[in-house]
Amino acid sequence: MSYHPNDSALSHPVSVLLLVAITVMLAALVALLIDLPAFDTGILSTPSFLQILCVFHIDEQGRLNYDSRIILIHNGSDSLENRNLTAEFFRNGSKLPVAVETMNGDLFISTHHYGIQTMGGLGCSGPTWLPKEKISLDFSDGTFHPGDTIRIDIFSKTSGRLVSRHTFIA
Repeated sequence: MSYHPNDSALSHPVSVLLLVAITVMLAALVALLIDLPAFDTGILSTPSFLQILCVFHIDEQGRLNYDSRIILIHNGSDSLENRNLTAEFFRNGSKLPVAVETMNGDLFISTHHYGIQTMGGLGCSGPTWLPKEKISLDFSDGTFHPGDTIRIDIFSKTSGRLVSRHTFIA
């Protein structure tokens, strides 16, 4: 048997590359099957459990006057200390000049709450806002019109952290 310079075996390097590729694919498959913890920093997703349920554009007599009454509902699972919550409202992406310094109805009366005439409902009547309870906010007439995009951001007074954000089409 004679040796020729053009006779070389490439099977060893090819087999090593093939084994490495198969190992990487198997490792990726195992990683997909294992339930790895989510690395949620809170930046990417904002909870949306305090939600706008509906917006009323008609008054108590059924006349269209762009009444702008919003009903909020607590769709979360924990009770919230409503005195510790503040709210900001946006219409079509622009922040409204509305002050809601507390979601507690008794404390709301003594605050400077321009842009909102009244607050009512079970969610603001006691010290806590319990799941499935509602709060009604009666904005100045004409604040919202059908088709407006309304966003509410609710913050914790003590931490300044965004507690809930919800967007609703009026």
